[in-house]
Amino acid sequence: MGEELGWRHGDADGGRPTHLKYTTVTGFFLQDDPTTDPSTFDYTKVNLGLINRTYPTDELFDPHGRRMQWERFAYYVDSLNRECGGGVAYKVLIIGRHGEGYHNVAEAHYGTEAWDCYWSLLDGDGTLVWDDAELTPIGRDQAQIAHDFWSTALTVAKIPAPESYYSSPLQRCIQTANVTFDGLDLPATRPFKPVVKELLRESIGVHTCDRRHPKSWISANYPSVSFESDFPDLDPLWKADERETFSARVVRMAELLDEVFEGDGNTWISFSSHSGAIGATLEALGHRGFGLTTGGVIPVLVRAEVMRGERRGRGEAPTRPPECTVNPGRMAKV
Repeated sequence: MGEELGWRHGDADGGRPTHLKYTTVTGFFLQDDPTTDPSTFDYTKVNLGLINRTYPTDELFDPHGRRMQWERFAYYVDSLNRECGGGVAYKVLIIGRHGEGYHNVAEAHYGTEAWDCYWSLLDGDGTLVWDDAELTPIGRDQAQIAHDFWSTALTVAKIPAPESYYSSPLQRCIQTANVTFDGLDLPATRPFKPVVKELLRESIGVHTCDRRHPKSWISANYPSVSFESDFPDLDPLWKADERETFSARVVRMAELLDEVFEGDGNTWISFSSHSGAIGATLEALGHRGFGLTTGGVIPVLVRAEVMRGERRGRGEAPTRPPECTVNPGRMAKV
């Protein structure tokens, strides 16, 4: 079990401003190794990327060498939280990208330039619909691959099941999380109860695939999910004429991390998210860039520490939809 960091803007420092500093603790996963190529990486073949190594706690926890790698790593992470003292906490974030959605198919078909300037502004093209895009059959298969991986890893590799599950409000992530985790033989103390968080979504604005449905619609169509407190019915963030910048997305994901580290005492956390949001999350965590294919997963061991002063950095202003320089209907397939 981890810790909630009750830092709330100065509580830990006599009322003066404070913030959480996030650091990726490297040397435990292949994904944080600069020599690992993201384009060819397959988490299902390498134990989610956990490196086969020893830990300082092995002599105490596993003196006879009988424990599995994940068991020894979990014990080591627990020891970090036991020994770190106040103002510091460690969590293992298991961040998954949704499976292929119909918007991914459309962008591949029309090309990124035509997608960004024209097609992404529409709800569909008369054949495909990508407004709050659903998973394609391939996307569901990718989520099923993740389900099968977890089914084996829980029992054979002894990977700890997540204690908390968070999902983007966009339905491709909810669908991916449901296919991945529903029906697994999970511990009774760690049931799959996904919580929808507003800030875990993809880049905000312009693209209709990133405009969420109302809360009432999500609840009716995905009754297994619950919502963070004060989750509004209508999407308060999406605008048709403004697109969130990368730097603003990093600020948003840092705020999301603050919410999780401040309010969730669990150590093992699952995020079901998007490529852009994951890239910004890794940036906020000080992790190297690591692009995930649809259905990909990246675990990160994170250290959070309460620091004096306000967090530096502001997001750049949103951008307008780009002007089309070619006829988007005649763009060649990429």
